[in-house]
Amino acid sequence: MNRRKFLMVSGAAAAVSAGMATLPAQEVRPLTSGGGNGVGGSKPRVKLGISTYSYWHFRAPKISIETVIDRASEIGVEGVDILHRQMEGEEKGPLDAAYRAYCNRLKRRAYVNGIDLICLSTHQNFVIPDPAEVRVNVEHTKKCIEIAYQLGIPCIRINTGRWNTVNFDTLMANRGIEPILPGHTEDEGFKWCQDAIEQCLPKAEECGVILALENHWGLARTPEGLLRILNAIHSPWLGCLMDTGNFLEEPYPKLEKIAPKAVFVQAKTYYGGGEWYSLDLDYDRIAGILAAANYTGYVSLEFEGKEDPNIAVPKSIAQLRKAFGKA
Repeated sequence: MNRRKFLMVSGAAAAVSAGMATLPAQEVRPLTSGGGNGVGGSKPRVKLGISTYSYWHFRAPKISIETVIDRASEIGVEGVDILHRQMEGEEKGPLDAAYRAYCNRLKRRAYVNGIDLICLSTHQNFVIPDPAEVRVNVEHTKKCIEIAYQLGIPCIRINTGRWNTVNFDTLMANRGIEPILPGHTEDEGFKWCQDAIEQCLPKAEECGVILALENHWGLARTPEGLLRILNAIHSPWLGCLMDTGNFLEEPYPKLEKIAPKAVFVQAKTYYGGGEWYSLDLDYDRIAGILAAANYTGYVSLEFEGKEDPNIAVPKSIAQLRKAFGKA
């Protein structure tokens, strides 16, 4: 190639790059293929991960993050999704030098095992009438953003929180439905939650960490509730975490509604019977829903059954590999 042709090609490439740079981040879509969503006949590219929660369901003994990283490497997935409460130290403790050193050890452990750290699944509650309590939860979420940044994780799972008018076992028995706090309204809850998320977004942008709001219990129990929040806040640093197991009735049309907003996916399996409930999820159908939405990110296994995870997790990953065309 002579110098003139080189300059012409380089100039054209620069023009294309400059044009793309002017698009808002949420409008830049990767090229995908399959199902009429791109070129060629293959499915959109999806990577698989394992949530550390798959090995620890909040009961002793607590399985270390390092152990899950090692097992994920042996199974051959690309990523690990860390449950914040499963990490060493106090959940609400400070992000001090010792905690940062622990994060660096995890980051090194993942790197030498060929594993990406892909999400930090955190807990917070924004459905609280007391502004001081909401502020505590906002500051905790900001700290979690900093932890993700320290670990090199580009995304954290956040929840709306819930009214906490019943305990969790009762909530599960009631299929995720709970009474509103006496003297308050659902509209108030949505305002508290939206305001709190907006307070977290500057820190998210500063650290380059996306907030992924999960279709979890509380205000995001329904697709309408989740989308009410996401559509009210216009930021490329906020998206949806699609949990396949949190819509207990007629899940597929509900998953279709939120899939276009998804920036991360957690996929439930229930071998041995679920800890609180079981769903018979059709992952071929779910893979089709995500392909139709041009989703090309991570799908992270959240095994929530009673079978030995050393047996159930590899079996679950095999199921997801088959559904997402990675067998």
